[in-house]
This record gives sequence, C-alpha cells and structure tokens, in this order.
Amino acid sequence: MPSRPSHYPFSAIVGCDAEPLDDLGLALVLASVSPEIGGVLVRGEKGTAKSTAVRALASLLPPVRVHRGDRFSTDPDDPAQESPDGPFGTGVPVEARPVRLVELPVGATEDRVLGSLHLEQALTHGKVSYEPGLLARAHRGLLYVDEVNLLHDHLVDLLLDAAATGRATVERDGFSVEHAARFLLIGTMNPEEGELRPQLLDRFGLTVEVAAPADPAARVEVVRRRMAYDADPAAFAERYRAAEEALAARIARARAGLGRVLLSEAALLKIAQVCAAYEVDGLRADIVTARTAVAHAAWAGRTSVTSADIRRAALLALPHRRRRNPFDAPGIDEEILDRILGGEDPPPDPPPPGPDGGPADDGGDGGSGPADPADTGPEPGESPGTAEDGPAPGTPDGPGPAEPEASHGADPDPATPAEPDARAPAPAPGAAPVGAAAPYRTRKLTVRGTGEGADGRRSRATGTRGRRVGAAPPGPGTGSSLHLVETVRAAALRPRDGGRLRLHPRDLRVAVREGQETNLVLFCVDASGSMAARKRMTEVKTAILSLLLDAYRRRDKVGLVTFRGRAAELVLPPTRSVDIAAARLDGLPAGGRTPLAEGLLEAARVLRRERLRDPRTRPLLVVVTDGRATGGPGAVGRAFGAADHVAGLGVTTVVVDGESGPLRLGLAADLARRLGADHLPVSEVSAEGLGAAVKERAA
Repeated sequence: MPSRPSHYPFSAIVGCDAEPLDDLGLALVLASVSPEIGGVLVRGEKGTAKSTAVRALASLLPPVRVHRGDRFSTDPDDPAQESPDGPFGTGVPVEARPVRLVELPVGATEDRVLGSLHLEQALTHGKVSYEPGLLARAHRGLLYVDEVNLLHDHLVDLLLDAAATGRATVERDGFSVEHAARFLLIGTMNPEEGELRPQLLDRFGLTVEVAAPADPAARVEVVRRRMAYDADPAAFAERYRAAEEALAARIARARAGLGRVLLSEAALLKIAQVCAAYEVDGLRADIVTARTAVAHAAWAGRTSVTSADIRRAALLALPHRRRRNPFDAPGIDEEILDRILGGEDPPPDPPPPGPDGGPADDGGDGGSGPADPADTGPEPGESPGTAEDGPAPGTPDGPGPAEPEASHGADPDPATPAEPDARAPAPAPGAAPVGAAAPYRTRKLTVRGTGEGADGRRSRATGTRGRRVGAAPPGPGTGSSLHLVETVRAAALRPRDGGRLRLHPRDLRVAVREGQETNLVLFCVDASGSMAARKRMTEVKTAILSLLLDAYRRRDKVGLVTFRGRAAELVLPPTRSVDIAAARLDGLPAGGRTPLAEGLLEAARVLRRERLRDPRTRPLLVVVTDGRATGGPGAVGRAFGAADHVAGLGVTTVVVDGESGPLRLGLAADLARRLGADHLPVSEVSAEGLGAAVKERAA
C-alpha cells in the first residue's frame, strides 16, 4: 500500500500501535469493518489526537470501484444504485479509487452540503446544471465533522435525513436531483464548548471519551513521534509502512469474515438484557450493540459472538444513549454489565430437532445427565443463594456484618452518623448552597424585532435559512442561494445596448430568507439575604436550570451574574456547555447585603463584551430581585443610575419582583420602569411562574 506522508500513520498513534487497541482506535476500526454501525463520536479535550486519528483512518480502508467520470461514486455492482450522471453503458470503464475523506466545515452552507445550481452554466449558457455537494462526494467514504457540536442546526437536519434514508434529495432552483448518500459519519468535539443535539447524538453508533495520557512515559513517546513526523514525514511514514499494511489487511479480512460470524439467540438475549438494564430509549441501542459485537468478533478472528465481544460493544455503544438530559454525566456502570454477562460466554443455539421432534442425537447421555452448567447458575442480577435459602450473607439483600455491641464502648464514627441530629444548629445564612429541583420543559422565548444572528431555533431573523421573503444583491446577511427570477428581472430593467439580454455581475440577486436565530439569555440574580429563603432560591435555580436545558435544545447561550455582600460576580460566563453551567449553578450560595448597582453594572459589562464578540447576537436580560438596594448611603440612587445605564444599551429586559410580605415597597416596579423592562409580581416567582415569565414574548 503506498505511503501517505501527508497524513500521520494510524499505527503510529500511541494507543493504536499495540493490541489491544484503545477505545478510540477500536471504535474507528469497528465502524470501518461494519459501516452499518452508524459512525463514531469522539469526545475529548483539545490536543488528544482526535482529528489525527480520523484523518489517518481513510488510508487503511480498501479502495472502492466506481465508473470513470461518475461524480456520485455509485457502486457498479449494485443495480439499485443509479447515478444522476448515468446511465453508464458497457463502454464506460470501471476503476478503483481510494476511499475519500470529506470534511464538513461547521460554517458550510446548505448549498455546499447538498449541491446547488451551477452558476457558470446558468449565466453563460442558460443551462440548468447541478453541481454535487459534499454529501455526494462522501458517498461510500468518510464524512468527518470537526467540532460537530458547533454545527448549525440546518446542517444537523441535513445529516439526520441522510443518515436515516441513505439518500440526499435536492429540490430547488428549477431542478430535482436524488442520489445515494451512505457514508461513515465521524465527529469530534470538545464538551467544554457545548453539547450535541440529542437527535444527532443518537445517530452516532459509537462514542468514546479521550484524554491526554497521565503516564509521563506515554506523553514523552507522543512528543517524540510527533517531532519525528514533523522533521521528515516521508521517512516517518516509511517506518510504519509494514504496520499500516498489516492493519489494512486485517480490516479487509474482518470485513470479509463479517457474514460468517454467528450471533446466537443467547447472545441476542444478553444484549437485550444489557440494554434494558441501562434503560436506554428505543431499540437502536440493541441493534448497534449487536452489530458492534459481531464486528468485534470478526476483528478478533472469531466465528461466534462471545461475552467479551458484547462487553466491548456495550462500552462503546451505550454511554451516550443512557443520558436522559445534558446534565447527566456520560458513561455506564460497569458493575451492572459484569453482573449480567457473568464472565461466561453465551451458550450456542440448540441443535436442530431430530426426526421425532426432540433434539437431535449428539452422542450425549440422552438428557439423563446433569443440566447445562449455564442453567445451574443464578439468573442475571440474582444472588448466588437459592430462593428457599434466601439471599447469601453479605449480598445487598442479605444480612450484613453484625452491628458492634454497645458494651464495646466504641463511639460511632462522627463522619458517618446513622441518623442526622435534629438538634444540630442550622447552617448560617448563605453558608450552604440551595439546590435546584428537577428541570422542566419551558415555553419558547423570543426577542422582539427581527435579527441577523446565527441560525438557531428561537427568535425571528433573516439569514440563509427559512422561508424566502425577498431578494437582494449579495452581501452580509444574505444567503448564497441564487434567486434566478429576480436576477433576470434586474437585468431586464437595466438599459440595454441592443435587443439581447445580457447578465452582468451587478444583476445577481440572492434569496433573502426569514428564519430563526440563537440568542443570549443573561440572568442577573439577587443572591442576598432578602432573597435567601430556601424555597425562593430553589425556584429561581430551577427556572434557570430549565432555561439552560431549553437553550441547549435551541443552541442558545446562557450566562449568570449574581450579586450579594459587597460585589457582583460573573458566576457563569456566556456558554453553551450545560455540564459546566449546571455545576456552577448548583454551587451558588445566598446571603448578605444587596449590591444591586454592582449587579446591574456587571451585567452591562458582560453584555457589552458579548456585543463586541458577536454584534449579531441579541440578548435578553432577566433581573431577579426584590429591588432593595442595601450597602451604605446612596445605594438606591446608585442602583437607579446603573439601571439608566443598562436601559441605554437597548436590551430587552424582564424584572422578576422577589418582594414578599404584607408590606411591599414596590422598589422592583420602580426598577423595571427605569430599565424599560417588563415587571412581574412575586406571585409568579415559582418554578412554573418564573419559567413562564422569562419566556414571555418581549413587547
């Protein structure tokens, strides 16, 4: 196999250079052996060879046969696949070419992914011609998306459709094209930059978590190899040529032996028990685990699936499917897996029935001997003891070790008391953070007006996606989809030298579309003593957590500013990473004075900074307070001055009034008038009320 010095060799990656392969190498290899598994998602911190491993994988795959000149790479041996460039007669030669690795940029347009009208043919010759996109190029190859969690929603929808149907359909600009689009989808992401949409997450067959090695010797080896590759890529690739050829040959053998691997009924039952024990949604997990187990058996050179194959398959196929929401940590409890599999291989399927309807004679004792050893052990999850004997001692259901006698005189461990002391003093106000309740589904929040932010699923905006509402010359805020009718109309309205219509670059018009954008929801939360009541803070935290979950689904940013004591703090910088956000919110304390002015000014600084970073992102500011500004003389005046400053930013704001009791000063209402914000009374400050309040359409 010819060397490819432009790519780092797969077998030179630490972890992929020895048997057994690490999780990253094994997941990529198994998905290559059986593409029906559904692709691989690689999660990990930056600098962990995620992209290097993916780019090196393509050189290990066997070449594909295509018709010469076929831009859609249809299989000549599959009559069901029809190419838009066809039909191809017997005179068109068939050739073998390497598997393509197609990279999908996160900023790609829909036209680039699906294909579009060939502008040169349309404008020069007046001919409607289709230019294939990235999905056509990736057919029978690898489609790689780096930072897949940052992919725009409209591109995610396209990938979901193609992954589900294996085809791409284009209906636009006067032409209709449908072609096959079956590819091995590989995505890499850094969880710190945000999570992946659940629909796309479930489409990845396998997922792996990667991290930099902790062993200093392994880190030294990584650096040594990388420096050697950078110094002389060709010589480095030649050093690993034999290992690359052996690995490619093993992948080819595993592919060829895939159909000979036996997946017994007992193995299928074990897989079903594992998936049911982890309470995964749907049946895709069962199918993917079964396919992965078969691929692992073929990779190991076996002809039947064993418990080891099922275990490895479950560890790769289930962690990302058991997450009920993005706040759940990925991973699975391996003790459950060990208890179900029991370390024993599934028994083979029973022999076919004999002539009399009973089992065929296999030379045994006719069934008079002892039962199958697999049937004498406990059922999965059952204790070793029998039902009559009761649970075995020391098991979770059985009696534990005897309690120590009181006469021993040993004092109980103060760190682990059996019962909490009801007479113990309560913690000081603000000392212990108040937790949030379970998040709930929220209504949609929109910001007034029409923006030009990034494609999302929240507020109205003009951009590259949505319904077509007009046409304009190409420029910022417009899409790349040609509006052919308006282009011809602009050329017709321009004075002409002769009777023939000629198109000039200034006549070009592109479609203006109205869709939806993402937004920044910034909370400015009063965490002072007047707001420190446990129930109130629980409701506030629950509402923020729920909005964070909603923002995750809609691809929004969420930030959190709190003020208490003498200062304000940006507890959560604007982010899409729900894992980090949930952790910061859970540890939020309450108590002390109310520096309202400092909180508003800190929120204003965050909004100005985010506006500089991305002027198109429109924010919504939610201030949760009772309006009582304390902290010295002039605190109220400073708070109103800060409110005037925030109002000058032109940000849509909602003030949630946390004042309670029979005597109400109405300070939050005055603050809302200063801010030009909506004011919501305390009766709506509840888990449901606050969630509804901050998601009302801003007037």
